[in-house]
Amino acid sequence: MIKNIRNFIFDSDMNLILIFKEDFIDEGRRVCLTGRRHEHVLKIHRASIGDRLAVGLYGGGIGVGKIVELDENTLIMDVIFDRKVPGALPLTLVMALPRPIVLKRVLSTVSAFGVKRIVLFHARRVEKSFWKSPALREENLTHQLILGLEQARDTILPKVEMRTAFKPFVEDELPGIIGGTRAFVAHPESKRKCPYNVDHPVTLVIGPEGGFIPYEIEKLQKAGCIPVSLGERILRVESVIPALLSRIF
Repeated sequence: MIKNIRNFIFDSDMNLILIFKEDFIDEGRRVCLTGRRHEHVLKIHRASIGDRLAVGLYGGGIGVGKIVELDENTLIMDVIFDRKVPGALPLTLVMALPRPIVLKRVLSTVSAFGVKRIVLFHARRVEKSFWKSPALREENLTHQLILGLEQARDTILPKVEMRTAFKPFVEDELPGIIGGTRAFVAHPESKRKCPYNVDHPVTLVIGPEGGFIPYEIEKLQKAGCIPVSLGERILRVESVIPALLSRIF
């Protein structure tokens, strides 16, 4: 985990203010916020002393923070975390590494949906240069995931894993990942429609822009993945993932 994770809370439409252990100024009740979270409360929420805001303890529960002091530099709240976070989505997302700008959007989206395990892997139509992108730095991945948590009022950070070789990953690791789940690979040429309301844990495999090549589809099928589609239309990665998640669950 990166150091000083609280520094990666940026201005966004926060539905939840994440609180970190470094924010506490007493034994578990009062917190002091400065910087971007303070600015957001001051300028976006336009809050004042006595107002109550939704808060969440990073890695813990959610609750309410009551503002007791607020000025141009500092926000002090009394907080209580008395509720559980929303349940995690019972899905592992296995995704061919998209373009960095697309990856950013996808990470915040799936984090908001409640996906807690994301595996990025290489495929033929993935540019090798993508693996060198700053978007894959831990602090940048964390930033996008936190935006999703704030949006959905969650506090549990998803885990992101990376696999840079297709064949070893699909042959040696993927069968273990999909064990005990229903495994689907999104493939627009499949005549099998993606199922609705799956009452079982799922592994969902998403290809790169341009799709998987036939060899890759064959390997994925041998590993246990069932090709499914949403119909004849070809959708972008950032569009197809929320469409599939909404349909599956």
